[in-house]
Amino acid sequence: MSYKYVIDVYAWIEYFRGSKPGEEAKRYIEEENSATPTVVIAELSRKLLKEVERGVETMEGRRTKLEFVGIITEIVDLSRSIAELSGEIDVERKKRVGNWGLADSIILATARKSNAKVVTGDKHFADLRDEVIMIK
Repeated sequence: MSYKYVIDVYAWIEYFRGSKPGEEAKRYIEEENSATPTVVIAELSRKLLKEVERGVETMEGRRTKLEFVGIITEIVDLSRSIAELSGEIDVERKKRVGNWGLADSIILATARKSNAKVVTGDKHFADLRDEVIMIK
């Protein structure tokens, strides 16, 4: 398993919105060497379902978007080694970053396992300049 970019839920949401940050994320999402952790699929699924409930998305649109993620990027399951590294990252990052979440740790661990960069606009990652591509 080798990939250059790990796509965060922030980047996916902006990509689907067609926003300026989404346009910036597009080149990384559409790279052949991009990956999406399964935890991002869960976050994206939840976000899209909330949009369905608000009437700004359809169930069919939600399903199509979630399928697209798996077609355009490699899906990376939560392995034991990523899970263990995620725990280590989580303890360290929570000392420095308010509201840092375990999902953030899993995303960062997924990237570190492949020496990849996280593509995001999430401010929780802003201080990790060498490991992150911040879209704005």
